Amino acid sequence: MNAVDLLFWLFAVLSVGGGLSMVFSRHPVSAAMFMIVSLVGVAALFVLLESFFLAILQVLVYAGAVMVLFLFIIMLLDVGPEAGKGKLSHFKTGIFGLLATVLLVGILLTLGNSYDSLALDQSIWPELSESKDGASHSLPFSTKVSSFGYGLMTKYMLPIQVSGFMLLAAMVGVIILSKKTPDREDLK
Repeated sequence: MNAVDLLFWLFAVLSVGGGLSMVFSRHPVSAAMFMIVSLVGVAALFVLLESFFLAILQVLVYAGAVMVLFLFIIMLLDVGPEAGKGKLSHFKTGIFGLLATVLLVGILLTLGNSYDSLALDQSIWPELSESKDGASHSLPFSTKVSSFGYGLMTKYMLPIQVSGFMLLAAMVGVIILSKKTPDREDLK
């Protein structure tokens, strides 16, 4: 076992351990910190794959900006370890979670199959479109930022837009939930 294998296993255990600790943590701030640990472990795995740009994006965007947003939401809502207890039984919550997961996987598989069948525009990227013999060329592996941007703006455009709208909906939901409504006694 060489040093790269040892580092892989170390960062893999760090990523999975941070994720599991996040899921089983009772306090939301501790869960957010465990998620940061998991995201930094994934960034370290990107470094081992020599994908330095993705590693920097992972740390700056997810472990930095998105987690600051999550912590801001947690502090704004003043969510404690006992939040949400007693509203639904664990069985009902598990069933709802399972149904939502199956629905999400089904939607993603359906969208993924239909999205891969779209043809590339020949005028923009002629080197990636179909050649004269009818064989299609896929995006070659490269560590250049331009190929990463091309992938984000073509093949992965839909997931990027969906995640952006999900973050927008989360922010609107937090604003609505954090608004203080006057009590009925104050209106009298």
